[in-house]
This record gives sequence, C-alpha cells and structure tokens, in this order.
Amino acid sequence: MNPNNLRYSKNHEWIGMLNEKNQTYVGITHFAQNELGDIVYLDIEDSIIGKKVKAENSFGTIEAVKTVSDLFMPVSGYILEINNKLSSQPELINKSSYSEGWIIRIEIIDIKEYDKLMSSKEYQKYIQEQESN
Repeated sequence: MNPNNLRYSKNHEWIGMLNEKNQTYVGITHFAQNELGDIVYLDIEDSIIGKKVKAENSFGTIEAVKTVSDLFMPVSGYILEINNKLSSQPELINKSSYSEGWIIRIEIIDIKEYDKLMSSKEYQKYIQEQESN
C-alpha cells in the first residue's frame, strides 16, 4: 500500500525520490488521510514559498470533516511550490495521496535527514505498532 520508492516520517508524511537538485514532493500517507477522513481544506500560506522550514516544524494545516491537523516537514528544506489544485480540490489527497495529492515541492537542505526516514517496510511496521497501542 505504501510505495517502495518513497520515504516516510513518524508524522505520516511521505517524501519522494530526489532529483539531481535534491528537489522532491511531500504529502501525507494513505494511512494519514484515511485516519483524517474526508479532507475539505488545506491552510498553507503562499508566503511560505521560498522560506526554509526545519524538519518536524509545521508548514500548514489540513482540515477534515472531523478534525484539523498540522502538516509537518519530514526534512529541513526550502518550500518551492504548493500544489494549487488542492485549494479547489482538497479531496485529491483522499483519492490520490501518493500522486495528484502531493502537497508541497521542496529542496532538501541536508540529505542525511532524508536518509534517516523510514522505508516502506519500516513505515508499515511503525503503523502496525501504532495501531496495536
């Protein structure tokens, strides 16, 4: 269920494979969107574009019918782009969390942070541990 070509954070964000400029996409996992339920709104300020955000700091919020949750950076990086489709179609995160539902595009500052994130297998094990607690 979790693509093997992505890395995962304990906050349930995914991060894509890097290109030659250490740029990639960030979104929330299928597990996270399923836990949240129907997503109705994202609050990410346009002024964040070009800014540096440290790993595990919030870069916005995601609102579902039942709750509002913070969105956390899986690694430190510069925000390059926000997925503008989500402002009119936030449900793309529910429908396609690993492709059309990406949230931001970033440039990673420290590749070592990326290397420390969980693989698909490690993340699946982490989810199972969380569900059993």
